[in-house]
Amino acid sequence: MRCAEIIRKTRETDIKIKLNIDGGDYEIDSGCGFLNHMLELFAAHSGFGLVVKCKGDTEVDFHHTVEDVGIVLGQAFLQAIGDKRGISRYTDVTIPMDETLILCAVDISGRATLNYDLKIPVAKISDDDDTVKARAVGLFDTELVEEFFTSFVREARISLHLVQLYGKNTHHIIEGAFKAFARALKGAVKVEGDKIPSSKGSL
Repeated sequence: MRCAEIIRKTRETDIKIKLNIDGGDYEIDSGCGFLNHMLELFAAHSGFGLVVKCKGDTEVDFHHTVEDVGIVLGQAFLQAIGDKRGISRYTDVTIPMDETLILCAVDISGRATLNYDLKIPVAKISDDDDTVKARAVGLFDTELVEEFFTSFVREARISLHLVQLYGKNTHHIIEGAFKAFARALKGAVKVEGDKIPSSKGSL
């Protein structure tokens, strides 16, 4: 089984992530309701087993939580994927989410590249977590979506293209991106043989 467990603690966040890219249940508690929702979608559509536990400085905002969860999840992915032997490596998917259409292409290349082409209409979106709302921190900065993907790509060392072909609704655009990302990674890590998928012999 291709698994990883990463613990990372800083002055801003305390995070523990378990990842099994060959399957399993998911349990998400990031302290940010909207991020919880996106990571649950990610786990459900990738088929990955995923446990996320995060305590962050949400009394400030969600920036450190979102960025650091992206970092640790990327580290876990890199560890779990191992030497990449036999994987498909390349995948692209196009996902509709009501009026929204998102294209995602992935190359598990060993090189970190992000093309983030989402045109999100509003700067903030309501957070879904009643506990967070009770602390009067109930708005999620949509620019943090790019922060998450930047952090993941840098640590996982993949090439990721997220392109919004159409979309008007902020929630649909972001949700479509996470679903497309999940489906693309699911395809890219699929084992098809026993060779490193590169003419160089390594990734």
